[in-house]
Amino acid sequence: MLTVGLTGGIGAGKSEVSRLLVECGAVLIDADRIAREVVAPGTPGLAAVVEAFGEDVLAGDGSLNRPKLGSIVFADPEKLAALNAIVHPLVGARSRELEQSAAEDAVVVHDVPLLTENGLAPLYDVVVVVDADPATQLDRLVRLRGMSEQDARARMAAQATREQRREIADVVIDNDVPLEELRHRVKEVWTELARRAHVGRTEDPGEGSAARHAQE
Repeated sequence: MLTVGLTGGIGAGKSEVSRLLVECGAVLIDADRIAREVVAPGTPGLAAVVEAFGEDVLAGDGSLNRPKLGSIVFADPEKLAALNAIVHPLVGARSRELEQSAAEDAVVVHDVPLLTENGLAPLYDVVVVVDADPATQLDRLVRLRGMSEQDARARMAAQATREQRREIADVVIDNDVPLEELRHRVKEVWTELARRAHVGRTEDPGEGSAARHAQE
């Protein structure tokens, strides 16, 4: 098994890259999707969020009002840290369960938006960063997601910088390109990931880590 940490700034196009990797054969573990599951109505996670931030963060049907909560935490680093302290351990536990259920020769891609911010790079065999110019990110958030420019800039500022993400990357995928060019690049990356997953099965556990570092 090869574990891949996939990350990128908001609006960089990480979701598109994860979709293309799944098309190639990757097993995807989506931290954002899991983060929604662990705060679904009736869960201990949602109860903890309401206790920390009040019932104003609930929608009329009792579910989490994510835009409301986002407007609170992304403007306040302390509140964002408090939310992360609730959600991240729950997401981590569920992610480990899903990884353990994958095949021995699988390429397991963990889609983790805050991989850089939380110092999670050492948890993965390979870190893939989806990179885009900040102006491109801003345009996508405003034009495609309907965010206000102020909200989009606040969310971008709450994340690691472009330079910080690139520093922890083993592979960088440029997503300031047309879709077909992105697809070609992802296929190239997939070929190497699949090769390393296969090589990993022929190594003993003690040699695998050293071999991975030697290939960087």
